[in-house]
Amino acid sequence: MKKPFYILALLPLTFALLLTSCGPSKKLVESRSRVEKLQNDSASAHNNLKDCYSQVQNLNDEKAFLQKENAAAQQNLKAINTQSKMTIADQAIRLQNLQNLIQTQRDVMNNLKNSIAAALLNYSADELTVYIKDGNVYVSLQEKLLFKSGSDVVDPKGKEALKKLAMVLNNTRDITVLIEGHTDNVPIKTKQYMDNWDLSTARATSIVRVLTVENTFDPNRITAAGKGSFHPVQSNETAEGRSANRRTEVILSPDLKELFKILEQ
Repeated sequence: MKKPFYILALLPLTFALLLTSCGPSKKLVESRSRVEKLQNDSASAHNNLKDCYSQVQNLNDEKAFLQKENAAAQQNLKAINTQSKMTIADQAIRLQNLQNLIQTQRDVMNNLKNSIAAALLNYSADELTVYIKDGNVYVSLQEKLLFKSGSDVVDPKGKEALKKLAMVLNNTRDITVLIEGHTDNVPIKTKQYMDNWDLSTARATSIVRVLTVENTFDPNRITAAGKGSFHPVQSNETAEGRSANRRTEVILSPDLKELFKILEQ
């Protein structure tokens, strides 16, 4: 009777052992987990290695670029060193040449001013003035000498003054001429002129035609510009100020080519 009882008691234990032997063991699960972790670590390391290779390539490219830039900088430095070898004596000569040229241009412009003033001696100060400003010669011609109010047709007396001016200019080389028309601030709007810009420009152009067409001044050396009412010489609050602002300026400038040549050396 006891033997069957023991057999019956051992049956569940035997069955449990059989079930355990059929499934994966704990060590096997742990081994699989370690293998999976190693595989993941290997993939991560491989990706990191690829990133490192990419960074190395970028660094090599940057190094090549910096080497190229350094070579260019060295070349520029060599050129600067060559230029800086100018001796003190050379610099002194260059400075003296520059000063001589500037003084020569001053003398030319002073002589030009005196020649123009002498040619226009018979005109009064309220008709025109001749002066030097910023190294340029200005011949400021008032409206009363050149034009009737609101017109761009040059009066005979104005043409005579421009003829005398052209005689001096035609005998003077290495200058350029700018004609600037100016008005007061009283608005104008007619069939012929939209505004003061229009009138000032038309007057400047009329003066250019008198100098070039009628008096053979070189048109390649002259420019016309209209300034309207925006560059007054006196206040527009008075009749005298407005009269002074209604003017045409002939601005004579020296040719600076030789000066620039010395500066570029």
